[in-house]
Amino acid sequence: MSQLQRIAIAPSQLQQGQILLTKEQQHYLGRVLRLREGDRFIAMDGKGKWWLAQLAGEQARVLEPLLVETELPVSITLMVALPKGNGFDEVVRCCTELGVTCIAPVLSDRTLLHPSPQKLERWRRIAAEAAEQSERSFVPTILEPVAFNTAITANQTIHRYICEARGDYPHLNKVLNSISSEIFIAIGPEGGWTIQEIENAESAGFQPVSLGRRILRAVTAPVVALSLISAACEV
Repeated sequence: MSQLQRIAIAPSQLQQGQILLTKEQQHYLGRVLRLREGDRFIAMDGKGKWWLAQLAGEQARVLEPLLVETELPVSITLMVALPKGNGFDEVVRCCTELGVTCIAPVLSDRTLLHPSPQKLERWRRIAAEAAEQSERSFVPTILEPVAFNTAITANQTIHRYICEARGDYPHLNKVLNSISSEIFIAIGPEGGWTIQEIENAESAGFQPVSLGRRILRAVTAPVVALSLISAACEV
């Protein structure tokens, strides 16, 4: 099925064997992808279900469900202190491709960006597009930005790590052998976490880890972390 185009749909669009396409989807399939009546494509609901569909006017007919196994064997929640500018766009795109389950943007002491609601909509759209492109079964959840201290106390995942560039901490590679089903990993902003933030995270059950001896950019570190986790977990 690799030659077929993919689009993300809402579960509510699937009704009685038909996919009720939105105006935007009709335009994308017809004008952008140049699909014609009777052409086939893949529809994915972002929750693990895929279907082979056939374009039929302003709707599409479901031909058959598809079994796709492209997800990692672990659930990864990535907490990221929002970088400046549009850097978070790239974080969402790349980490979706690498298999992240949930992205939790946070406002840290050194965060410069305070996003508007339109930013959240944009990030969710980027995640859907990246999931389509990388043939994922799921579209990652993008949470609303919250304060750092709120985020670290809200999650109770057993395996919780906070990446810190400076300090004598074990490399993330060294702790991944114990991961079984869920992992929560936090990445800091430009300039890194403050000492107080590291202490607060440790008090909340996070283990500080390193991503190596080099200082990584705020948009590079999440990609490195996800790459290490996916490499360790994928067969």
